[in-house]
Amino acid sequence: MIQEMNKRSEAILRYIVDSYMSTGEPVGSRTLSKKPGLNLSPATIRNVMADLEESGLLFAPHTSAGRIPTQQGLRFYVDGLMEIGDLTEGERGEIETRCKTAGHSMESLLDQATTMLSGLSSAAGLVIAPKTDKPVKQIQFVQLDARRILTVMVMQGGLVENRVLEVDHDVSALNLSTAANYLNARLEGKTLLEAQTLITEEIRSKKVQLDTLTAELVEKGIALAPPSGREGHIIVRGQSKLLDDVKALEDLTKARQLLATLEEQKTMSLLLDAAQAADGVQIFIGTENNMFEHSGWSMVISPYKNTENRIIGAIGVIGPTRLNYGRIIPILDYTSKVMQKIIGS
Repeated sequence: MIQEMNKRSEAILRYIVDSYMSTGEPVGSRTLSKKPGLNLSPATIRNVMADLEESGLLFAPHTSAGRIPTQQGLRFYVDGLMEIGDLTEGERGEIETRCKTAGHSMESLLDQATTMLSGLSSAAGLVIAPKTDKPVKQIQFVQLDARRILTVMVMQGGLVENRVLEVDHDVSALNLSTAANYLNARLEGKTLLEAQTLITEEIRSKKVQLDTLTAELVEKGIALAPPSGREGHIIVRGQSKLLDDVKALEDLTKARQLLATLEEQKTMSLLLDAAQAADGVQIFIGTENNMFEHSGWSMVISPYKNTENRIIGAIGVIGPTRLNYGRIIPILDYTSKVMQKIIGS
């Protein structure tokens, strides 16, 4: 019956879903009869709604005579009826500006992107950070002032980490170049974590002759290995927005379950698997993703890639099943492209 849906049924389903996404409330036949363009009586609309309910696309909450879409109804809408909006030039500019203000620090970029996604979507934004076990291609020290040094770590694949370290004494340009040359000679093909033990042992056993200031730079430089270690991590912002739709104690429990799930390390692997299942933005409604089997949430997710065109992480939005999918899709798509451009620059 779903495949044979006529234009009238499609129009009514679209109106119901659009209204539900906007208000979260059931929609009745009398309300629909007042919609411009339908020109149908409440009785006719009730008959169509009954057919849609029989097809599994709508259901009636016991507290209301109106209808809301089922998970199947939302999927039908997303796949065939939804209109995907275009971002305005202003919105594109905002995304670019917000991402670029993070500079070349991957940590800052991811944090900025997550906060921005939450704000633009009115839902919880999430970013899966890439693993930090990439070999280091080069490390440089740039003097900011006498005792503050910018450490620039360029990873294989194009990721760049910028960190500021402070030293106890004034350092010279010679100290900086000596420390960088020493590290680059020993870091080639290794991660910072792999090289830490070797370098620390060399310095402390005096197997290598470094003056005190250069040795301090080297030790503090390798101590700047990204804190997430080898496993990557998930950044979530806007968690409070998951509670905006909570209307009952049961919903609050589900929201807490979801937040707890996002804290689990295995969740990152599940999300990455979902992002890599197909190219581009993907939508998971309710139980379509095992992660949300008991929580009743939806997720829209898009991968981002490195300079080698390999997926290294993902960005996404999580919220109630009545997410504004048509708006979120272009936001995620454009943000992932901006991030990839920054990562590769």
